[in-house]
Amino acid sequence: MLTVGLTGGVGAGKSTAAAALARLGAVVIDSDVVAREVVAPGTPGLAAVAGAFGPSVLAPDGSLDRAALGRAVFADGGARRRLEAITHPLISERTSALASTAPRDAVLVHDIPLLVELDRGARYQLVVIVDTPEEVRVERLTTGRGMSLDDARARIAAQADDAARRAAADVTLDGSGSAADLTEQVGTLWTERLLPFEANLRAGRRAPRPTAPRLVAADPGWAAAGARLVARVERVAGDRAVSVQHVGSTAVAGLTAKDCIDLQVVTRDAPTAVATARDLARAGLVAVPGQWWDEPASAGGRYRKAFAAEADPGRRVNCHVRDAANPEVGEVLAFRDALRADRSAMLAYGLLKQGLARKHPDVDAYAAAKAPFIAEVLSRAGR
Repeated sequence: MLTVGLTGGVGAGKSTAAAALARLGAVVIDSDVVAREVVAPGTPGLAAVAGAFGPSVLAPDGSLDRAALGRAVFADGGARRRLEAITHPLISERTSALASTAPRDAVLVHDIPLLVELDRGARYQLVVIVDTPEEVRVERLTTGRGMSLDDARARIAAQADDAARRAAADVTLDGSGSAADLTEQVGTLWTERLLPFEANLRAGRRAPRPTAPRLVAADPGWAAAGARLVARVERVAGDRAVSVQHVGSTAVAGLTAKDCIDLQVVTRDAPTAVATARDLARAGLVAVPGQWWDEPASAGGRYRKAFAAEADPGRRVNCHVRDAANPEVGEVLAFRDALRADRSAMLAYGLLKQGLARKHPDVDAYAAAKAPFIAEVLSRAGR
Protein backbone atom coordinates (compact mmCIF):
# COMPACT_ATOMS: atom_id res chain seq x y z
CA MET A 1 0.00 0.00 0.00
CA LEU A 2 1.14 3.53 -0.80
CA THR A 3 0.04 6.39 1.47
CA VAL A 4 -0.21 9.84 -0.10
CA GLY A 5 -0.92 13.14 1.60
CA LEU A 6 -2.82 15.56 -0.65
CA THR A 7 -3.14 19.21 0.28
CA GLY A 8 -3.49 22.72 -1.06
CA GLY A 9 -4.72 26.10 0.08
CA VAL A 10 -8.42 26.87 0.18
CA GLY A 11 -9.64 27.43 -3.38
CA ALA A 12 -6.54 25.83 -4.93
CA GLY A 13 -8.31 22.91 -6.61
CA LYS A 14 -7.46 20.14 -4.16
CA SER A 15 -10.97 18.70 -4.29
CA THR A 16 -10.73 18.46 -8.07
CA ALA A 17 -7.47 16.54 -7.74
CA ALA A 18 -8.94 14.25 -5.08
CA ALA A 19 -11.98 13.48 -7.23
CA ALA A 20 -9.72 12.67 -10.19
CA LEU A 21 -7.65 10.31 -8.05
CA ALA A 22 -10.79 8.57 -6.81
CA ARG A 23 -11.98 8.03 -10.38
CA LEU A 24 -8.62 6.47 -11.25
CA GLY A 25 -8.95 3.98 -8.41
CA ALA A 26 -7.36 5.60 -5.36
CA VAL A 27 -8.93 5.12 -1.95
CA VAL A 28 -9.51 8.73 -0.89
CA ILE A 29 -10.14 9.75 2.70
CA ASP A 30 -11.49 13.30 2.68
CA SER A 31 -10.63 15.06 5.92
CA ASP A 32 -13.39 17.62 5.34
CA VAL A 33 -15.97 14.83 5.14
CA VAL A 34 -14.51 13.18 8.23
CA ALA A 35 -14.50 16.55 10.00
CA ARG A 36 -18.23 16.89 9.33
CA GLU A 37 -18.93 13.36 10.53
CA VAL A 38 -17.27 13.91 13.92
CA VAL A 39 -19.43 16.99 14.65
CA ALA A 40 -22.69 15.66 13.21
CA PRO A 41 -25.86 16.09 15.32
CA GLY A 42 -25.81 13.89 18.39
CA THR A 43 -22.04 13.33 18.42
CA PRO A 44 -19.73 14.04 21.37
CA GLY A 45 -17.73 16.23 19.00
CA LEU A 46 -20.62 18.61 18.38
CA ALA A 47 -21.37 18.80 22.09
CA ALA A 48 -17.75 19.71 22.80
CA VAL A 49 -17.66 22.42 20.11
CA ALA A 50 -20.91 23.97 21.36
CA GLY A 51 -19.56 23.89 24.89
CA ALA A 52 -16.38 25.67 23.84
CA PHE A 53 -17.88 28.31 21.54
CA GLY A 54 -21.44 28.72 22.76
CA PRO A 55 -24.88 28.26 21.21
CA SER A 56 -24.19 30.85 18.50
CA VAL A 57 -22.34 28.17 16.49
CA LEU A 58 -25.46 25.98 16.33
CA ALA A 59 -28.16 26.23 13.66
CA PRO A 60 -31.87 26.31 14.70
CA ASP A 61 -32.13 22.56 14.07
CA GLY A 62 -29.25 21.86 16.46
CA SER A 63 -26.67 21.09 13.76
CA LEU A 64 -23.37 22.90 13.49
CA ASP A 65 -23.58 26.31 11.79
CA ARG A 66 -20.27 26.04 9.96
CA ALA A 67 -20.37 29.60 8.65
CA ALA A 68 -20.83 30.97 12.17
CA LEU A 69 -18.06 28.75 13.50
CA GLY A 70 -15.81 29.84 10.65
CA ARG A 71 -16.32 33.49 11.48
CA ALA A 72 -15.46 32.74 15.10
CA VAL A 73 -12.19 30.92 14.49
CA PHE A 74 -10.54 31.70 11.18
CA ALA A 75 -9.44 35.21 12.14
CA ASP A 76 -8.57 34.22 15.72
CA GLY A 77 -5.57 31.96 16.16
CA GLY A 78 -6.38 31.09 19.75
CA ALA A 79 -9.95 30.13 18.92
CA ARG A 80 -8.79 28.07 15.97
CA ARG A 81 -6.39 26.14 18.19
CA ARG A 82 -9.18 25.44 20.70
CA LEU A 83 -11.32 24.05 17.89
CA GLU A 84 -8.47 21.93 16.57
CA ALA A 85 -7.81 20.51 20.02
CA ILE A 86 -11.37 19.20 20.02
CA THR A 87 -11.72 17.99 16.45
CA HIS A 88 -8.26 16.77 15.41
CA PRO A 89 -8.12 13.75 17.76
CA LEU A 90 -11.62 12.74 16.63
CA ILE A 91 -10.66 13.15 12.97
CA SER A 92 -7.48 11.14 13.47
CA GLU A 93 -9.35 8.27 15.11
CA ARG A 94 -11.97 8.15 12.36
CA THR A 95 -9.33 8.42 9.63
CA SER A 96 -7.39 5.49 11.07
CA ALA A 97 -10.56 3.39 11.11
CA LEU A 98 -11.26 4.15 7.45
CA ALA A 99 -7.64 3.49 6.41
CA SER A 100 -7.70 0.08 8.07
CA THR A 101 -10.33 -1.07 5.58
CA ALA A 102 -8.26 -0.23 2.46
CA PRO A 103 -6.99 -3.20 0.40
CA ARG A 104 -3.33 -4.20 0.56
CA ASP A 105 -2.58 -2.88 -2.94
CA ALA A 106 -4.33 0.47 -2.49
CA VAL A 107 -3.04 3.91 -3.28
CA LEU A 108 -4.45 5.50 -0.12
CA VAL A 109 -4.85 9.26 -0.47
CA HIS A 110 -5.47 11.41 2.59
CA ASP A 111 -7.06 14.69 1.45
CA ILE A 112 -5.94 17.03 4.25
CA PRO A 113 -6.32 20.82 3.99
CA LEU A 114 -4.08 21.44 7.03
CA LEU A 115 -1.36 18.86 6.32
CA VAL A 116 1.38 21.50 6.36
CA GLU A 117 -0.03 23.47 9.27
CA LEU A 118 -0.18 20.29 11.36
CA ASP A 119 3.30 19.18 10.22
CA ARG A 120 2.04 15.78 9.10
CA GLY A 121 4.06 15.30 5.93
CA ALA A 122 6.32 12.67 7.50
CA ARG A 123 3.31 10.38 8.00
CA TYR A 124 3.02 9.78 4.25
CA GLN A 125 5.31 8.18 1.71
CA LEU A 126 4.54 10.98 -0.73
CA VAL A 127 3.07 14.46 -0.34
CA VAL A 128 1.24 16.12 -3.24
CA ILE A 129 0.15 19.75 -3.21
CA VAL A 130 -2.08 21.67 -5.57
CA ASP A 131 -0.36 25.02 -5.99
CA THR A 132 -2.45 27.99 -7.14
CA PRO A 133 -1.63 31.72 -6.88
CA GLU A 134 -3.43 33.57 -4.11
CA GLU A 135 -5.26 35.96 -6.41
CA VAL A 136 -6.73 33.07 -8.38
CA ARG A 137 -7.90 31.48 -5.15
CA VAL A 138 -9.45 34.74 -3.94
CA GLU A 139 -11.37 35.03 -7.20
CA ARG A 140 -12.66 31.46 -6.87
CA LEU A 141 -13.75 31.97 -3.27
CA THR A 142 -15.57 35.23 -3.94
CA THR A 143 -17.24 34.33 -7.22
CA GLY A 144 -17.63 30.57 -6.85
CA ARG A 145 -18.39 30.30 -3.14
CA GLY A 146 -19.95 33.68 -2.47
CA MET A 147 -17.46 34.75 0.19
CA SER A 148 -16.76 38.39 0.84
CA LEU A 149 -13.31 39.60 -0.13
CA ASP A 150 -12.37 40.03 3.54
CA ASP A 151 -13.54 36.52 4.44
CA ALA A 152 -11.66 35.01 1.49
CA ARG A 153 -8.42 36.71 2.43
CA ALA A 154 -8.88 35.79 6.10
CA ARG A 155 -9.33 32.11 5.17
CA ILE A 156 -6.19 32.18 3.07
CA ALA A 157 -4.18 34.04 5.73
CA ALA A 158 -5.18 31.46 8.36
CA GLN A 159 -3.47 28.70 6.41
CA ALA A 160 0.20 28.01 5.61
CA ASP A 161 1.77 30.23 3.00
CA ASP A 162 2.65 28.96 -0.46
CA ALA A 163 6.38 28.71 0.29
CA ALA A 164 5.75 26.40 3.26
CA ARG A 165 3.53 24.14 1.15
CA ARG A 166 6.08 23.91 -1.65
CA ALA A 167 8.80 22.97 0.84
CA ALA A 168 6.57 20.15 2.12
CA ALA A 169 5.70 18.83 -1.35
CA ASP A 170 7.26 15.91 -3.17
CA VAL A 171 4.93 16.63 -6.10
CA THR A 172 3.45 19.99 -7.07
CA LEU A 173 0.39 20.18 -9.32
CA ASP A 174 -0.50 23.45 -11.03
CA GLY A 175 -4.05 24.32 -10.04
CA SER A 176 -4.21 27.72 -11.71
CA GLY A 177 -5.86 26.49 -14.90
CA SER A 178 -9.05 24.62 -15.66
CA ALA A 179 -10.34 21.52 -13.91
CA ALA A 180 -9.53 19.57 -17.08
CA ASP A 181 -5.92 20.76 -16.95
CA LEU A 182 -5.54 19.65 -13.35
CA THR A 183 -7.24 16.32 -14.04
CA GLU A 184 -4.76 15.64 -16.84
CA GLN A 185 -1.84 16.29 -14.49
CA VAL A 186 -3.35 13.89 -11.96
CA GLY A 187 -3.66 11.21 -14.64
CA THR A 188 0.02 11.53 -15.50
CA LEU A 189 0.99 11.39 -11.83
CA TRP A 190 -1.14 8.29 -11.33
CA THR A 191 0.32 6.39 -14.27
CA GLU A 192 3.94 7.44 -14.08
CA ARG A 193 4.51 7.64 -10.34
CA LEU A 194 1.79 6.49 -7.96
CA LEU A 195 1.02 3.09 -9.48
CA PRO A 196 4.67 2.05 -9.94
CA PHE A 197 5.56 3.40 -6.49
CA GLU A 198 2.85 1.28 -4.88
CA ALA A 199 3.82 -1.82 -6.88
CA ASN A 200 7.50 -1.42 -5.97
CA LEU A 201 6.70 -1.06 -2.27
CA ARG A 202 4.49 -4.13 -2.27
CA ALA A 203 7.15 -6.19 -4.07
CA GLY A 204 10.03 -4.82 -1.98
CA ARG A 205 11.62 -3.72 -5.23
CA ARG A 206 13.84 -0.73 -5.92
CA ALA A 207 12.68 1.56 -8.71
CA PRO A 208 14.74 1.36 -11.92
CA ARG A 209 17.65 3.77 -12.06
CA PRO A 210 20.35 4.57 -14.60
CA THR A 211 23.54 2.52 -14.51
CA ALA A 212 25.67 5.43 -15.75
CA PRO A 213 26.46 8.49 -13.61
CA ARG A 214 24.26 11.35 -14.80
CA LEU A 215 25.30 14.63 -13.22
CA VAL A 216 23.08 17.70 -13.08
CA ALA A 217 23.53 21.26 -11.90
CA ALA A 218 22.94 21.86 -8.20
CA ASP A 219 19.23 22.04 -7.37
CA PRO A 220 18.15 24.37 -4.53
CA GLY A 221 15.27 21.94 -3.91
CA TRP A 222 17.61 19.17 -2.76
CA ALA A 223 17.80 20.58 0.78
CA ALA A 224 14.01 20.46 1.21
CA ALA A 225 13.83 16.99 -0.36
CA GLY A 226 16.49 15.80 2.06
CA ALA A 227 14.63 17.29 5.01
CA ARG A 228 11.40 15.54 4.01
CA LEU A 229 13.16 12.20 3.72
CA VAL A 230 14.99 12.65 7.01
CA ALA A 231 11.68 13.36 8.75
CA ARG A 232 10.08 10.21 7.30
CA VAL A 233 13.03 8.01 8.20
CA GLU A 234 13.21 9.46 11.72
CA ARG A 235 9.53 8.70 12.23
CA VAL A 236 9.98 5.07 11.18
CA ALA A 237 13.33 4.48 12.88
CA GLY A 238 12.25 6.04 16.15
CA ASP A 239 14.68 5.59 19.02
CA ARG A 240 16.61 2.94 17.08
CA ALA A 241 18.33 5.79 15.23
CA VAL A 242 21.11 7.67 16.97
CA SER A 243 20.96 10.17 14.09
CA VAL A 244 19.50 10.60 10.61
CA GLN A 245 21.19 13.11 8.31
CA HIS A 246 21.21 14.26 4.70
CA VAL A 247 24.72 13.54 3.40
CA GLY A 248 26.49 13.22 0.09
CA SER A 249 26.77 15.72 -2.74
CA THR A 250 23.14 16.87 -2.69
CA ALA A 251 23.70 18.00 0.91
CA VAL A 252 26.32 20.53 -0.25
CA ALA A 253 24.83 23.72 -1.68
CA GLY A 254 26.04 24.52 -5.19
CA LEU A 255 27.68 21.16 -5.88
CA THR A 256 27.13 19.36 -9.18
CA ALA A 257 25.74 15.92 -8.40
CA LYS A 258 23.62 13.00 -9.42
CA ASP A 259 19.98 13.80 -8.67
CA CYS A 260 19.98 11.39 -5.73
CA ILE A 261 19.45 12.15 -2.05
CA ASP A 262 21.90 10.34 0.22
CA LEU A 263 20.90 9.72 3.81
CA GLN A 264 22.92 8.30 6.67
CA VAL A 265 21.13 6.57 9.52
CA VAL A 266 23.27 5.68 12.53
CA THR A 267 22.12 2.93 14.89
CA ARG A 268 23.59 1.49 18.07
CA ASP A 269 24.68 -1.79 16.53
CA ALA A 270 24.71 -3.76 13.27
CA PRO A 271 21.64 -5.94 13.87
CA THR A 272 19.62 -2.80 14.57
CA ALA A 273 20.89 -1.28 11.33
CA VAL A 274 19.61 -4.24 9.32
CA ALA A 275 16.26 -4.33 11.13
CA THR A 276 15.79 -0.59 10.65
CA ALA A 277 16.55 -0.77 6.93
CA ARG A 278 13.98 -3.50 6.52
CA ASP A 279 11.31 -1.30 8.16
CA LEU A 280 11.88 1.72 5.93
CA ALA A 281 9.15 0.75 3.46
CA ARG A 282 6.91 2.85 5.71
CA ALA A 283 9.09 5.79 4.68
CA GLY A 284 8.91 4.85 0.98
CA LEU A 285 12.27 3.06 0.85
CA VAL A 286 12.99 -0.63 0.29
CA ALA A 287 15.82 -2.60 1.81
CA VAL A 288 18.42 -3.71 -0.74
CA PRO A 289 20.76 -6.52 0.34
CA GLY A 290 24.16 -5.74 -1.10
CA GLN A 291 27.88 -6.11 -0.73
CA TRP A 292 27.94 -5.32 2.98
CA TRP A 293 24.54 -6.65 4.07
CA ASP A 294 25.59 -9.87 5.81
CA GLU A 295 29.31 -9.38 6.06
CA PRO A 296 30.36 -9.55 9.73
CA ALA A 297 32.24 -6.66 11.22
CA SER A 298 35.82 -7.34 12.24
CA ALA A 299 38.80 -5.30 13.27
CA GLY A 300 40.58 -5.99 10.01
CA GLY A 301 37.66 -6.09 7.63
CA ARG A 302 34.70 -4.11 6.50
CA TYR A 303 32.05 -2.97 8.89
CA ARG A 304 28.53 -4.11 8.35
CA LYS A 305 26.13 -1.75 6.60
CA ALA A 306 22.50 -2.02 5.61
CA PHE A 307 21.13 -0.17 2.62
CA ALA A 308 17.72 1.03 1.47
CA ALA A 309 16.75 2.82 -1.72
CA GLU A 310 13.79 4.35 -3.47
CA ALA A 311 10.61 2.56 -4.42
CA ASP A 312 9.46 5.91 -5.80
CA PRO A 313 10.33 6.23 -9.51
CA GLY A 314 10.33 10.01 -9.15
CA ARG A 315 12.95 10.45 -6.43
CA ARG A 316 16.25 8.54 -6.17
CA VAL A 317 17.49 7.87 -2.65
CA ASN A 318 20.49 6.05 -1.18
CA CYS A 319 19.90 5.40 2.51
CA HIS A 320 22.99 4.03 4.26
CA VAL A 321 22.20 2.49 7.66
CA ARG A 322 25.40 2.08 9.68
CA ASP A 323 26.11 1.11 13.24
CA ALA A 324 27.80 3.71 15.41
CA ALA A 325 31.13 1.82 15.48
CA ASN A 326 31.52 2.02 11.71
CA PRO A 327 34.32 4.52 10.90
CA GLU A 328 32.49 5.48 7.71
CA VAL A 329 29.92 7.30 9.88
CA GLY A 330 32.40 10.02 10.78
CA GLU A 331 34.08 10.05 7.39
CA VAL A 332 30.82 10.71 5.54
CA LEU A 333 29.98 13.63 7.80
CA ALA A 334 33.52 15.02 7.76
CA PHE A 335 33.66 14.99 3.97
CA ARG A 336 30.26 16.69 3.64
CA ASP A 337 31.18 19.35 6.18
CA ALA A 338 34.60 19.98 4.62
CA LEU A 339 32.99 20.69 1.25
CA ARG A 340 30.41 22.94 2.87
CA ALA A 341 33.16 24.92 4.56
CA ASP A 342 35.61 25.14 1.64
CA ARG A 343 34.10 26.48 -1.57
CA SER A 344 37.26 25.88 -3.59
CA ALA A 345 37.29 22.21 -2.58
CA MET A 346 33.60 21.94 -3.43
CA LEU A 347 34.14 23.43 -6.90
CA ALA A 348 37.18 21.22 -7.50
CA TYR A 349 35.16 18.16 -6.55
CA GLY A 350 32.39 19.17 -8.92
CA LEU A 351 34.82 19.52 -11.82
CA LEU A 352 36.46 16.20 -10.98
CA LYS A 353 33.12 14.43 -10.94
CA GLN A 354 32.18 15.82 -14.34
CA GLY A 355 35.42 14.55 -15.82
CA LEU A 356 35.08 11.14 -14.19
CA ALA A 357 31.48 10.79 -15.34
CA ARG A 358 32.62 11.24 -18.94
CA LYS A 359 35.44 8.76 -18.46
CA HIS A 360 33.57 6.07 -16.50
CA PRO A 361 30.12 5.12 -17.83
CA ASP A 362 29.67 2.61 -14.98
CA VAL A 363 28.46 3.97 -11.62
CA ASP A 364 30.71 1.71 -9.55
CA ALA A 365 33.82 2.60 -11.53
CA TYR A 366 32.92 6.28 -11.28
CA ALA A 367 32.52 6.00 -7.50
CA ALA A 368 35.84 4.19 -7.10
CA ALA A 369 37.66 6.84 -9.13
CA LYS A 370 36.56 9.54 -6.66
CA ALA A 371 38.23 7.77 -3.73
CA PRO A 372 41.67 9.49 -3.91
CA PHE A 373 40.12 12.98 -3.83
CA ILE A 374 37.87 12.02 -0.91
CA ALA A 375 40.84 10.58 0.97
CA GLU A 376 42.81 13.79 0.44
CA VAL A 377 39.98 15.99 1.75
CA LEU A 378 39.52 13.75 4.77
CA SER A 379 43.25 13.82 5.46
CA ARG A 380 43.19 17.61 5.51
CA ALA A 381 40.24 17.40 7.87
CA GLY A 382 42.24 15.20 10.22
CA ARG A 383 40.44 11.93 9.42
